[in-house]
Amino acid sequence: MAEVRSSIRTVRTKGPSQVQFWLIALLMGILGGLAALGFRLSIDAIQRFVYRTHEPSTLHRFAFDLPWWWLVLVATCGGLLVGLILHFFTPDGRVRAVADVIEGAALREGRVDRKAGIASAFASLITLGTGGSAGREGPVVHLAAVISTYICRLMNANAVNSRDLLGCAVAAGVSASFNAPIAGAIFALEVVLRHFAVRAFAPIAIASVAGTVISRIIHGDLTEYQLSAATTFEFYVELPAFMLLGLFSGIIAFVLMKSIFFMDTLGTKLQTATKMPRYLRPAIAGMLLGLIATQYPHIIGVGYGITSDALTGRILFWQAIIFVIVKIIAVAITMGGRMGGGVFSPALGIGAMSGLAFGIVATGLLPTYSGSATLYALAGMGAVAAAVLGAPISTTLIVFELTGDWQTGLAVMVAVSLSTAISSRLVEKSFFLTQLERRNIHVSAGPQAYLLSTIRVGAMLRATDTPNGGDPERCEALVKEGAYIEFGATLDQAMPLFDRTGEEYIPIVMPAKNGALPEVRGALFHVDALRALNRAMAAVSAEEHS
Repeated sequence: MAEVRSSIRTVRTKGPSQVQFWLIALLMGILGGLAALGFRLSIDAIQRFVYRTHEPSTLHRFAFDLPWWWLVLVATCGGLLVGLILHFFTPDGRVRAVADVIEGAALREGRVDRKAGIASAFASLITLGTGGSAGREGPVVHLAAVISTYICRLMNANAVNSRDLLGCAVAAGVSASFNAPIAGAIFALEVVLRHFAVRAFAPIAIASVAGTVISRIIHGDLTEYQLSAATTFEFYVELPAFMLLGLFSGIIAFVLMKSIFFMDTLGTKLQTATKMPRYLRPAIAGMLLGLIATQYPHIIGVGYGITSDALTGRILFWQAIIFVIVKIIAVAITMGGRMGGGVFSPALGIGAMSGLAFGIVATGLLPTYSGSATLYALAGMGAVAAAVLGAPISTTLIVFELTGDWQTGLAVMVAVSLSTAISSRLVEKSFFLTQLERRNIHVSAGPQAYLLSTIRVGAMLRATDTPNGGDPERCEALVKEGAYIEFGATLDQAMPLFDRTGEEYIPIVMPAKNGALPEVRGALFHVDALRALNRAMAAVSAEEHS
């Protein structure tokens, strides 16, 4: 025990060696895999209990035989419970998910809010178990990030190691959710860390493999979806059709994202106008979802069952069209109603159904030169999901690993590339980055945009009574003109002042009290601000190219 305590003390004070870090990454992979597995099994357990079904994957068929009032009651009560959890355990009543993990990686030294994260996991669990229409991967990613944050605090890890361990946790959660180790590792690098540093790849790959092993111990080495045998591809002749499918999928992805944002804005306006308690918002969303489920029970939960039906061609053309429309509405209500869950699985399902509808038309027009409609469902699944996530590489790999079909890669890649290209022009690159932009968190523009918000002006203060400090009289004059910055502010607030005033320095003040002028504590020099930004940019570049 003494040796263990000594090792922990060494890691906390001096940081882990490379071998130690890989062992910690392995531990993170196991914990992330267990979190994903536990989350999935818990959803199944809740659905078995409240819907009295023995097979949650076919719940959309079983629910037709349930009383309509039971579907409404379960979803409404689930929404109310979600609202109460978020009301009491989060400061803003909002579920944390992938966007918050991206923010943590970029702005919070690889850490996330632990209390709100645990509450969000329970809220999403109840949402998905009681009729919400969303995915489980987003909550799993954030739950894994919460575990990473706890371990990083225990280790007293620096920012670089914290971000790498965050990537390990995310990779393990995704790979365990999808039984997709390659895609899990790439997803962590492409979406969360947003770089492909060599130093981060080895521990993230170790964690991703560990997460997959945990999943396969329970579920076996099986792909999530079983494809129809007739996924033939007529190669060059069909490429134009898959290019059109890519453009079509990009538009579908845009409609899905805008529907969610519209419903979120509408819900906030209604909540403000009616002065409704925020814990009732998810309950009302749940009631609406319950009413929809009485006619279209396929919206309940994650929706892997209906996605599998689309990939195997068990859905007719008009059914696919209607299901896409209804699913988009249901997902928008779920997420706009602040219930919880992620957007990945819905994007896969909507993509598969819209791709199948497109494929039925394409193969019907030119049957002699076409393969199967289910191949279009497969390509559409990847194309819509890639456009929503802004992750063409990892999504393409996830589609391959979910289905085990590597022979149709060209069709999927063509559709994915074009859908991502068109949707990234219509939103801030992805659903997650657009979520952050709507909160005035500018991660999508790159480090040069968000690093300013991480640097406090108080750390660069020069006292006015020192030889190289600002002139006290000039500082007082600038304060009277309103050209000053508060002590706790960051450079993203200070830099526009330099541009506006053209001054060499601006005063740093403490907030005013009782109507008095703010108290000058020192000055922020433009050259100091530029040096700090340059050091931060150099540190980011060094991390990304390490």
